[in-house]
Amino acid sequence: MAKQRVVVKIGSSSLTNKNGGLDLLQLQEHTQAIAKLKQQNYEVILISSGAVSAGFFDLGYPTRPVTVVGRQAAAAVGQGLLVQAYTDEFRKFNMVTSQLLLTKDVFRNETQYSNVYSTLSELLKRDVIPIINENDTIAVDELTFGDNDMLSALVSGLVHADFLIILTDINGLYDKNPNTDPTAKRYDRLETISDDILQQTNSDSGSKFGTGGMKSKLIAAKTALSLGVKVFVGTGKGQDKLLRIMHNQGDGTYIGEGLTNSYRKQKQWIAFHSKSAGKLHVDKGASDAILHHGKSLLPAGIKWVEGTFVAGDVVEVVFEEEVIAKGQVNYSSEELIKSKGEPSKVAMEQADRTRPEVIHRDRLVLSIKEEYYYE
Repeated sequence: MAKQRVVVKIGSSSLTNKNGGLDLLQLQEHTQAIAKLKQQNYEVILISSGAVSAGFFDLGYPTRPVTVVGRQAAAAVGQGLLVQAYTDEFRKFNMVTSQLLLTKDVFRNETQYSNVYSTLSELLKRDVIPIINENDTIAVDELTFGDNDMLSALVSGLVHADFLIILTDINGLYDKNPNTDPTAKRYDRLETISDDILQQTNSDSGSKFGTGGMKSKLIAAKTALSLGVKVFVGTGKGQDKLLRIMHNQGDGTYIGEGLTNSYRKQKQWIAFHSKSAGKLHVDKGASDAILHHGKSLLPAGIKWVEGTFVAGDVVEVVFEEEVIAKGQVNYSSEELIKSKGEPSKVAMEQADRTRPEVIHRDRLVLSIKEEYYYE
């Protein structure tokens, strides 16, 4: 039987002591739990916060820094200490670790995105545990994930994980805040994350040392589901906590049972990470061919072109003011303005192309209701 691939996300609240520093005993327990998982033939990728917690004491800060430069400096010192702590603990189980530091622009750049996928695939093939964190030291607002919840969702989709485990200090998702409302009820299982559930949840962080609150985890779970990955959000204790979660005995909320949709790497990048350079407005025939018959987009179905783009750019396909798909074009906007509505043979001659498809179906992704965004 093929190995199941699991992404485990551990937040700051599950790694820090009461003073905000790195709790080595908690880190040791997480390591033991991951080792148990691997010993049961699971592949594991670890998304771990904790760099700032690990580094601020050595910088002379009495408490966790609140300024951006303070957090970045603490992360610069702490990231090495954090990974070294994990490396030392995993070595006790004869397990090798690696480190990847990512920013949002890595996912937006198709080449870098593919490189991350190749690196992670090789590490897993070599039975190495990848430890991933956001590159806090260099990240700026527009290039941050906001927290590691979203990073864990994107990584789980990229590697086609079977399951994403988000460990936190609250045992699952509730309809109200369980810390302030005794009538709060936990969702033990959810098929999906509805807009109503999102609206019920505030964005307050559950811990003074964490950056992501429960709403952050819901948005991450929604993203993971749209990428075809099932999710668990909750807590756990002891060396067997991850195995218990995988055996449906976890203390938290399971989300997305019976999930079937999944995007391969190229289509994931188009659907969730690429920026659209323009729009192609199509007629009903082209819309039906794309939506109901799995066809490519041909020049004859294009009514007009919006924006300026070159071959290889990603554009939106629009029918009656509604975006129905995204895809990578084989023609520039200039070429399509000349050949829109023309038979394929004419368009190919005009643009000196050897293939008729404006967007081949292998590079075409239908719009999904689960809107993807960063928050």
